Amino acid sequence: MKKDLRSHWSLRLLTIYRKMVSGNGMLYPILGFASCVAFIYMSFGDLKFSRFPKERGLSFVERNGTQFFLDGKPLYVNGWNSYWLMGHSVEENTRPKVSAMLQAGAKMGLTVCRTWAFNDGGYNALQISPGQFDERVFKALDYVIAEARQHGIRLLLSLVNNLQPYGGKTQYVNWAWKEGIGLSSSNDSFFFDPSIRKYFKNYLLTVLTRKNSITGIEYRNDPTIFAWELINEPRCMTDPSGDTLQDWLEDMSAFIKSIDKNHLLTIGLEGFYGPKSPKKKTVNPEEWASVLGSDFMRNSNITHVDFASVHIYADQWFHHLGFEEKRNYVAKWMHSHIEDCDKELKKPVMFTEYGLSDQNKDYQPSQREQLYRTILDIIYKSAKKKGSGAGALVWQFFVKGMAEYSDDFGIVPRESPPIFKLTVEHSCRLPRLQGLIQENENFKQLCSKRK
Repeated sequence: MKKDLRSHWSLRLLTIYRKMVSGNGMLYPILGFASCVAFIYMSFGDLKFSRFPKERGLSFVERNGTQFFLDGKPLYVNGWNSYWLMGHSVEENTRPKVSAMLQAGAKMGLTVCRTWAFNDGGYNALQISPGQFDERVFKALDYVIAEARQHGIRLLLSLVNNLQPYGGKTQYVNWAWKEGIGLSSSNDSFFFDPSIRKYFKNYLLTVLTRKNSITGIEYRNDPTIFAWELINEPRCMTDPSGDTLQDWLEDMSAFIKSIDKNHLLTIGLEGFYGPKSPKKKTVNPEEWASVLGSDFMRNSNITHVDFASVHIYADQWFHHLGFEEKRNYVAKWMHSHIEDCDKELKKPVMFTEYGLSDQNKDYQPSQREQLYRTILDIIYKSAKKKGSGAGALVWQFFVKGMAEYSDDFGIVPRESPPIFKLTVEHSCRLPRLQGLIQENENFKQLCSKRK
Protein backbone atom coordinates (compact mmCIF):
# COMPACT_ATOMS: atom_id res chain seq x y z
CA MET A 1 0.00 0.00 0.00
CA LYS A 2 2.80 2.44 0.92
CA LYS A 3 4.56 1.81 -2.40
CA ASP A 4 1.33 2.33 -4.37
CA LEU A 5 0.66 5.65 -2.63
CA ARG A 6 4.17 6.85 -3.35
CA SER A 7 3.82 5.96 -7.03
CA HIS A 8 0.47 7.77 -7.15
CA TRP A 9 1.87 10.98 -5.65
CA SER A 10 5.01 10.79 -7.76
CA LEU A 11 2.89 10.83 -10.92
CA ARG A 12 0.74 13.69 -9.58
CA LEU A 13 3.78 15.82 -8.76
CA LEU A 14 5.36 15.14 -12.14
CA THR A 15 2.16 16.27 -13.87
CA ILE A 16 2.04 19.47 -11.79
CA TYR A 17 5.67 20.17 -12.55
CA ARG A 18 5.13 19.85 -16.29
CA LYS A 19 2.17 22.26 -16.19
CA MET A 20 4.10 24.82 -14.15
CA VAL A 21 7.19 24.97 -16.32
CA SER A 22 5.07 25.33 -19.45
CA GLY A 23 3.59 28.65 -18.18
CA ASN A 24 5.08 32.16 -17.85
CA GLY A 25 6.58 33.97 -14.83
CA MET A 26 9.28 33.20 -12.25
CA LEU A 27 6.92 31.61 -9.69
CA TYR A 28 6.18 28.62 -11.82
CA PRO A 29 9.77 27.47 -12.40
CA ILE A 30 10.53 27.86 -8.67
CA LEU A 31 7.48 25.91 -7.64
CA GLY A 32 8.19 23.48 -10.41
CA PHE A 33 11.71 22.89 -9.15
CA ALA A 34 10.42 22.33 -5.58
CA SER A 35 7.89 19.85 -6.89
CA CYS A 36 10.58 18.05 -8.84
CA VAL A 37 12.70 17.71 -5.70
CA ALA A 38 9.67 16.33 -3.86
CA PHE A 39 9.07 13.93 -6.74
CA ILE A 40 12.62 12.60 -6.55
CA TYR A 41 12.38 12.16 -2.77
CA MET A 42 8.99 10.44 -2.97
CA SER A 43 10.36 8.11 -5.59
CA PHE A 44 13.77 7.28 -4.13
CA GLY A 45 14.29 9.13 -0.87
CA ASP A 46 13.96 6.29 1.59
CA LEU A 47 15.05 3.46 -0.68
CA LYS A 48 18.02 2.82 1.60
CA PHE A 49 15.76 2.22 4.60
CA SER A 50 12.90 0.37 2.89
CA ARG A 51 14.13 -2.92 4.36
CA PHE A 52 14.82 -1.46 7.81
CA PRO A 53 12.33 1.30 8.69
CA LYS A 54 13.01 3.21 11.86
CA GLU A 55 11.01 2.02 14.85
CA ARG A 56 8.41 4.49 16.08
CA GLY A 57 9.06 5.66 19.60
CA LEU A 58 11.84 3.19 20.45
CA SER A 59 13.21 4.22 23.84
CA PHE A 60 16.46 3.56 25.64
CA VAL A 61 16.41 1.14 28.55
CA GLU A 62 17.17 3.06 31.75
CA ARG A 63 18.06 2.20 35.32
CA ASN A 64 16.42 3.54 38.46
CA GLY A 65 17.84 2.08 41.65
CA THR A 66 17.78 -1.71 41.51
CA GLN A 67 15.49 -1.96 38.48
CA PHE A 68 15.61 -1.50 34.73
CA PHE A 69 12.91 0.71 33.26
CA LEU A 70 11.52 1.04 29.76
CA ASP A 71 9.01 3.76 28.97
CA GLY A 72 8.53 4.35 32.68
CA LYS A 73 7.75 0.72 33.54
CA PRO A 74 9.95 -1.92 35.22
CA LEU A 75 11.70 -4.29 32.82
CA TYR A 76 12.85 -7.81 33.61
CA VAL A 77 14.84 -9.64 30.96
CA ASN A 78 14.60 -13.14 29.55
CA GLY A 79 17.32 -13.51 26.96
CA TRP A 80 20.09 -15.55 25.44
CA ASN A 81 23.64 -15.59 24.11
CA SER A 82 24.57 -16.02 20.44
CA TYR A 83 28.15 -14.80 20.30
CA TRP A 84 28.42 -15.59 16.58
CA LEU A 85 26.00 -13.08 15.02
CA MET A 86 28.55 -10.63 13.59
CA GLY A 87 30.76 -13.38 12.17
CA HIS A 88 27.82 -15.01 10.41
CA SER A 89 26.67 -11.68 8.96
CA VAL A 90 29.85 -11.14 6.95
CA GLU A 91 29.06 -13.65 4.20
CA GLU A 92 25.80 -13.68 2.26
CA ASN A 93 25.44 -17.47 2.52
CA THR A 94 25.56 -17.49 6.36
CA ARG A 95 23.62 -14.28 7.00
CA PRO A 96 20.19 -16.01 6.97
CA LYS A 97 21.23 -17.89 10.13
CA VAL A 98 21.41 -14.55 11.94
CA SER A 99 17.93 -13.49 10.89
CA ALA A 100 16.59 -16.96 11.73
CA MET A 101 18.12 -16.84 15.23
CA LEU A 102 16.75 -13.39 16.01
CA GLN A 103 13.33 -14.42 14.69
CA ALA A 104 13.41 -17.59 16.79
CA GLY A 105 14.31 -15.55 19.88
CA ALA A 106 11.45 -13.15 19.27
CA LYS A 107 9.00 -16.03 18.80
CA MET A 108 10.00 -17.34 22.24
CA GLY A 109 9.34 -13.93 23.78
CA LEU A 110 13.03 -13.25 24.43
CA THR A 111 13.95 -9.58 24.55
CA VAL A 112 17.76 -9.35 24.83
CA CYS A 113 20.58 -11.14 23.01
CA ARG A 114 24.19 -10.91 24.16
CA THR A 115 26.71 -11.08 21.33
CA TRP A 116 30.27 -10.11 20.44
CA ALA A 117 30.98 -6.66 19.00
CA PHE A 118 34.66 -7.55 18.65
CA ASN A 119 36.97 -9.71 16.58
CA ASP A 120 40.57 -8.56 16.90
CA GLY A 121 43.02 -9.97 14.35
CA GLY A 122 42.57 -13.30 12.61
CA TYR A 123 39.87 -14.43 10.18
CA ASN A 124 37.13 -11.91 9.38
CA ALA A 125 38.54 -9.53 11.98
CA LEU A 126 36.63 -6.35 12.68
CA GLN A 127 39.85 -4.70 13.89
CA ILE A 128 42.67 -5.88 11.64
CA SER A 129 45.36 -3.99 13.51
CA PRO A 130 45.24 -1.10 16.00
CA GLY A 131 42.90 1.52 14.53
CA GLN A 132 42.49 -0.36 11.24
CA PHE A 133 39.01 -1.78 10.60
CA ASP A 134 37.50 -4.00 7.92
CA GLU A 135 34.48 -2.08 6.59
CA ARG A 136 33.00 -5.34 5.33
CA VAL A 137 32.88 -6.71 8.90
CA PHE A 138 31.65 -3.41 10.31
CA LYS A 139 28.75 -3.62 7.87
CA ALA A 140 28.08 -7.11 9.23
CA LEU A 141 27.72 -5.63 12.73
CA ASP A 142 25.50 -2.93 11.22
CA TYR A 143 23.32 -5.72 9.86
CA VAL A 144 23.09 -7.48 13.23
CA ILE A 145 21.88 -4.30 14.93
CA ALA A 146 19.43 -3.43 12.16
CA GLU A 147 18.05 -6.96 12.00
CA ALA A 148 17.67 -7.14 15.79
CA ARG A 149 15.67 -3.91 15.62
CA GLN A 150 13.38 -5.47 13.01
CA HIS A 151 12.62 -8.40 15.31
CA GLY A 152 12.14 -6.37 18.49
CA ILE A 153 15.34 -7.71 20.08
CA ARG A 154 17.78 -5.52 22.00
CA LEU A 155 21.49 -6.32 22.10
CA LEU A 156 23.98 -6.52 24.94
CA LEU A 157 27.21 -5.89 23.01
CA SER A 158 30.49 -7.12 24.49
CA LEU A 159 33.55 -5.05 23.51
CA VAL A 160 36.59 -7.29 24.13
CA ASN A 161 37.46 -10.77 25.34
CA ASN A 162 39.61 -11.60 28.34
CA LEU A 163 40.13 -14.98 26.68
CA GLN A 164 42.04 -15.67 23.45
CA PRO A 165 39.16 -16.57 21.09
CA TYR A 166 38.42 -13.69 18.69
CA GLY A 167 41.66 -11.97 19.63
CA GLY A 168 40.97 -10.68 23.10
CA LYS A 169 43.50 -8.97 25.32
CA THR A 170 46.22 -11.31 24.00
CA GLN A 171 45.93 -9.77 20.53
CA TYR A 172 46.30 -6.24 21.89
CA VAL A 173 49.44 -7.24 23.80
CA ASN A 174 50.89 -8.93 20.71
CA TRP A 175 50.25 -5.80 18.62
CA ALA A 176 52.10 -3.61 21.11
CA TRP A 177 54.93 -6.12 21.47
CA LYS A 178 55.44 -6.40 17.70
CA GLU A 179 55.54 -2.61 17.35
CA GLY A 180 58.24 -2.49 20.02
CA ILE A 181 56.23 -0.31 22.40
CA GLY A 182 54.84 -2.95 24.77
CA LEU A 183 55.93 -2.83 28.40
CA SER A 184 55.51 -6.58 28.88
CA SER A 185 54.61 -9.74 26.99
CA SER A 186 52.23 -10.71 29.79
CA ASN A 187 48.58 -10.81 28.72
CA ASP A 188 47.72 -8.78 31.79
CA SER A 189 49.71 -5.83 30.42
CA PHE A 190 46.49 -5.16 28.51
CA PHE A 191 45.26 -3.58 31.73
CA PHE A 192 48.28 -1.43 32.67
CA ASP A 193 50.25 -0.63 29.49
CA PRO A 194 49.46 3.00 28.44
CA SER A 195 49.97 2.21 24.74
CA ILE A 196 47.48 -0.66 24.89
CA ARG A 197 44.99 1.47 26.77
CA LYS A 198 45.29 3.97 23.92
CA TYR A 199 44.65 1.17 21.39
CA PHE A 200 41.52 0.10 23.23
CA LYS A 201 40.17 3.61 23.73
CA ASN A 202 40.53 4.22 20.01
CA TYR A 203 38.57 1.04 19.41
CA LEU A 204 35.84 2.14 21.82
CA LEU A 205 35.58 5.56 20.19
CA THR A 206 35.32 4.02 16.72
CA VAL A 207 32.61 1.54 17.71
CA LEU A 208 30.49 3.88 19.81
CA THR A 209 30.46 6.61 17.17
CA ARG A 210 29.98 4.22 14.23
CA LYS A 211 27.15 5.34 11.93
CA ASN A 212 25.15 2.29 10.90
CA SER A 213 25.33 1.94 7.12
CA ILE A 214 21.79 0.50 7.03
CA THR A 215 19.81 2.59 9.52
CA GLY A 216 21.91 5.75 9.48
CA ILE A 217 21.97 5.82 13.29
CA GLU A 218 25.18 6.11 15.30
CA TYR A 219 25.58 3.17 17.67
CA ARG A 220 25.66 5.47 20.69
CA ASN A 221 22.26 6.86 19.65
CA ASP A 222 20.57 3.54 18.86
CA PRO A 223 18.12 2.20 21.49
CA THR A 224 18.36 -1.24 19.87
CA ILE A 225 21.52 -1.61 21.92
CA PHE A 226 20.39 -2.60 25.42
CA ALA A 227 23.79 -1.97 26.99
CA TRP A 228 27.55 -2.20 26.49
CA GLU A 229 29.60 -4.88 28.20
CA LEU A 230 33.15 -3.74 28.79
CA ILE A 231 34.97 -7.10 28.74
CA ASN A 232 33.97 -10.74 28.81
CA GLU A 233 35.06 -12.42 32.08
CA PRO A 234 37.93 -10.10 33.11
CA ARG A 235 40.76 -11.56 35.17
CA CYS A 236 44.15 -10.07 36.09
CA MET A 237 45.89 -12.91 37.87
CA THR A 238 49.25 -11.15 38.04
CA ASP A 239 47.70 -8.76 40.58
CA PRO A 240 45.46 -10.74 42.98
CA SER A 241 44.86 -7.59 45.03
CA GLY A 242 42.57 -6.40 42.25
CA ASP A 243 44.06 -2.90 42.08
CA THR A 244 45.23 -3.17 38.47
CA LEU A 245 41.89 -4.36 37.10
CA GLN A 246 39.99 -1.86 39.24
CA ASP A 247 42.01 1.04 37.84
CA TRP A 248 41.42 -0.14 34.26
CA LEU A 249 37.68 -0.58 34.83
CA GLU A 250 37.35 2.90 36.33
CA ASP A 251 39.28 4.44 33.43
CA MET A 252 37.43 2.64 30.64
CA SER A 253 33.95 2.99 32.12
CA ALA A 254 34.46 6.76 32.52
CA PHE A 255 35.75 6.96 28.93
CA ILE A 256 32.70 5.15 27.54
CA LYS A 257 30.31 7.38 29.47
CA SER A 258 32.11 10.47 28.19
CA ILE A 259 31.15 9.38 24.66
CA ASP A 260 27.82 7.67 25.22
CA LYS A 261 25.45 8.85 27.94
CA ASN A 262 22.44 7.05 26.44
CA HIS A 263 23.30 3.44 27.11
CA LEU A 264 23.69 1.36 30.23
CA LEU A 265 27.09 -0.16 30.98
CA THR A 266 28.11 -3.37 32.71
CA ILE A 267 31.49 -5.03 33.18
CA GLY A 268 31.07 -8.68 32.18
CA LEU A 269 32.20 -10.23 35.48
CA GLU A 270 31.95 -13.88 36.44
CA GLY A 271 30.86 -12.77 39.90
CA PHE A 272 33.66 -14.03 42.14
CA TYR A 273 34.32 -12.28 45.45
CA GLY A 274 37.78 -10.79 45.99
CA PRO A 275 40.43 -11.43 48.66
CA LYS A 276 39.05 -8.86 51.11
CA SER A 277 35.43 -9.96 50.83
CA PRO A 278 33.90 -11.97 53.71
CA LYS A 279 32.06 -14.02 51.07
CA LYS A 280 35.26 -15.35 49.50
CA LYS A 281 35.04 -18.42 51.76
CA THR A 282 31.28 -18.75 52.17
CA VAL A 283 30.06 -18.17 48.60
CA ASN A 284 32.99 -18.47 46.19
CA PRO A 285 33.35 -21.97 44.73
CA GLU A 286 36.86 -22.47 46.12
CA GLU A 287 39.95 -20.48 47.19
CA TRP A 288 41.18 -19.99 43.60
CA ALA A 289 38.19 -17.78 42.81
CA SER A 290 39.33 -15.02 45.18
CA VAL A 291 42.79 -14.54 43.66
CA LEU A 292 41.86 -13.87 40.02
CA GLY A 293 42.28 -10.11 40.30
CA SER A 294 38.54 -9.42 40.11
CA ASP A 295 36.09 -8.62 42.91
CA PHE A 296 32.35 -8.58 42.33
CA MET A 297 31.52 -6.00 44.98
CA ARG A 298 34.41 -3.62 44.42
CA ASN A 299 34.23 -3.74 40.62
CA SER A 300 30.45 -3.44 40.43
CA ASN A 301 30.43 -0.45 42.77
CA ILE A 302 32.18 1.77 40.19
CA THR A 303 30.12 4.90 39.57
CA HIS A 304 29.81 4.50 35.81
CA VAL A 305 28.76 0.83 36.00
CA ASP A 306 24.97 0.75 35.78
CA PHE A 307 24.32 -2.89 36.58
CA ALA A 308 26.22 -5.91 37.85
CA SER A 309 26.87 -9.03 35.81
CA VAL A 310 27.37 -12.62 36.96
CA HIS A 311 27.95 -15.99 35.26
CA ILE A 312 26.71 -19.39 36.43
CA TYR A 313 28.76 -22.51 35.68
CA ALA A 314 28.62 -24.67 38.79
CA ASP A 315 29.46 -27.80 36.79
CA GLN A 316 32.73 -26.18 35.66
CA TRP A 317 33.63 -24.92 39.13
CA PHE A 318 32.90 -28.18 40.98
CA HIS A 319 33.84 -31.58 39.57
CA HIS A 320 33.36 -33.60 42.74
CA LEU A 321 29.73 -32.66 43.45
CA GLY A 322 26.61 -34.39 42.20
CA PHE A 323 23.95 -32.61 40.19
CA GLU A 324 21.64 -31.81 43.11
CA GLU A 325 24.52 -30.35 45.12
CA LYS A 326 25.46 -28.16 42.17
CA ARG A 327 21.88 -27.01 41.74
CA ASN A 328 21.68 -26.08 45.42
CA TYR A 329 24.92 -24.15 45.06
CA VAL A 330 23.54 -22.21 42.08
CA ALA A 331 20.58 -21.09 44.20
CA LYS A 332 22.96 -19.96 46.95
CA TRP A 333 25.19 -18.16 44.39
CA MET A 334 22.26 -16.27 42.88
CA HIS A 335 20.64 -15.34 46.17
CA SER A 336 23.96 -13.97 47.43
CA HIS A 337 24.43 -11.64 44.45
CA ILE A 338 20.82 -10.50 44.43
CA GLU A 339 21.11 -9.73 48.14
CA ASP A 340 24.31 -7.74 47.48
CA CYS A 341 22.57 -5.67 44.82
CA ASP A 342 19.38 -5.21 46.82
CA LYS A 343 21.09 -4.05 49.99
CA GLU A 344 24.56 -2.69 49.19
CA LEU A 345 25.20 -1.94 45.53
CA LYS A 346 21.65 -0.70 44.91
CA LYS A 347 21.91 -1.74 41.26
CA PRO A 348 20.27 -4.40 39.09
CA VAL A 349 22.13 -7.66 38.54
CA MET A 350 21.92 -9.72 35.37
CA PHE A 351 23.10 -13.30 35.14
CA THR A 352 24.51 -12.82 31.67
CA GLU A 353 25.63 -16.42 31.14
CA TYR A 354 24.26 -19.64 32.57
CA GLY A 355 24.59 -23.15 31.29
CA LEU A 356 25.11 -26.86 31.90
CA SER A 357 27.58 -28.91 29.87
CA ASP A 358 26.32 -32.04 28.13
CA GLN A 359 29.81 -33.52 28.59
CA ASN A 360 29.48 -33.98 32.36
CA LYS A 361 29.95 -37.61 33.36
CA ASP A 362 26.54 -37.81 35.03
CA TYR A 363 24.75 -35.65 32.46
CA GLN A 364 21.11 -36.33 31.65
CA PRO A 365 19.04 -34.09 29.34
CA SER A 366 16.45 -33.55 32.09
CA GLN A 367 19.12 -31.88 34.25
CA ARG A 368 19.22 -28.82 32.01
CA GLU A 369 15.51 -28.21 32.36
CA GLN A 370 15.75 -28.64 36.15
CA LEU A 371 18.73 -26.32 36.56
CA TYR A 372 17.41 -23.66 34.18
CA ARG A 373 14.04 -23.72 35.93
CA THR A 374 15.78 -23.12 39.26
CA ILE A 375 17.61 -20.11 37.78
CA LEU A 376 14.55 -18.60 36.13
CA ASP A 377 12.37 -19.18 39.20
CA ILE A 378 14.82 -17.16 41.31
CA ILE A 379 14.68 -14.31 38.78
CA TYR A 380 10.88 -14.44 38.80
CA LYS A 381 10.68 -14.37 42.61
CA SER A 382 13.01 -11.36 42.71
CA ALA A 383 10.91 -9.62 40.06
CA LYS A 384 7.72 -10.24 42.07
CA LYS A 385 9.34 -8.43 45.00
CA LYS A 386 10.60 -5.65 42.69
CA GLY A 387 14.11 -6.78 43.53
CA SER A 388 17.45 -6.43 41.77
CA GLY A 389 17.44 -9.82 40.04
CA ALA A 390 16.85 -8.21 36.65
CA GLY A 391 17.24 -11.09 34.22
CA ALA A 392 19.19 -14.06 32.90
CA LEU A 393 20.72 -14.97 29.53
CA VAL A 394 21.23 -18.64 28.68
CA TRP A 395 24.51 -19.75 27.09
CA GLN A 396 23.83 -20.41 24.26
CA PHE A 397 21.28 -20.74 21.44
CA PHE A 398 21.80 -21.73 17.80
CA VAL A 399 19.65 -22.56 14.83
CA LYS A 400 19.72 -25.86 12.97
CA GLY A 401 22.82 -26.66 10.92
CA MET A 402 25.42 -24.92 13.12
CA ALA A 403 26.96 -27.84 14.98
CA GLU A 404 30.53 -26.77 14.11
CA TYR A 405 30.02 -23.46 15.95
CA SER A 406 28.39 -24.92 19.03
CA ASP A 407 30.00 -26.10 22.25
CA ASP A 408 28.90 -28.48 24.98
CA PHE A 409 26.37 -25.89 26.20
CA GLY A 410 24.75 -25.14 22.83
CA ILE A 411 21.03 -25.64 22.28
CA VAL A 412 18.77 -25.46 19.25
CA PRO A 413 15.55 -24.53 21.11
CA ARG A 414 13.12 -26.27 18.76
CA GLU A 415 15.12 -29.49 19.10
CA SER A 416 14.87 -29.35 22.89
CA PRO A 417 11.13 -29.16 23.70
CA PRO A 418 11.55 -28.92 27.52
CA ILE A 419 13.91 -25.92 27.19
CA PHE A 420 11.70 -24.32 24.56
CA LYS A 421 8.61 -24.71 26.76
CA LEU A 422 10.39 -23.38 29.86
CA THR A 423 11.75 -20.40 27.95
CA VAL A 424 8.34 -19.38 26.63
CA GLU A 425 6.71 -19.84 30.05
CA HIS A 426 9.26 -17.52 31.63
CA SER A 427 8.94 -15.01 28.79
CA CYS A 428 5.22 -14.80 29.50
CA ARG A 429 5.23 -14.64 33.29
CA LEU A 430 7.71 -11.74 33.49
CA PRO A 431 5.65 -9.18 31.49
CA ARG A 432 2.48 -10.47 33.13
CA LEU A 433 3.83 -9.14 36.44
CA GLN A 434 3.73 -5.62 35.01
CA GLY A 435 0.51 -6.13 33.06
CA LEU A 436 2.33 -5.71 29.76
CA ILE A 437 0.87 -8.67 27.85
CA GLN A 438 -1.93 -6.69 26.24
CA GLU A 439 0.38 -3.84 25.28
CA ASN A 440 2.67 -6.00 23.15
CA GLU A 441 1.25 -7.86 20.17
CA ASN A 442 4.00 -10.49 20.24
CA PHE A 443 3.40 -11.26 23.92
CA LYS A 444 -0.36 -11.20 23.38
CA GLN A 445 -0.16 -13.90 20.73
CA LEU A 446 2.53 -15.93 22.49
CA CYS A 447 1.05 -15.89 25.96
CA SER A 448 -2.73 -15.93 25.39
CA LYS A 449 -2.78 -19.74 25.63
CA ARG A 450 -0.45 -19.91 28.62
CA LYS A 451 -2.43 -18.19 31.34
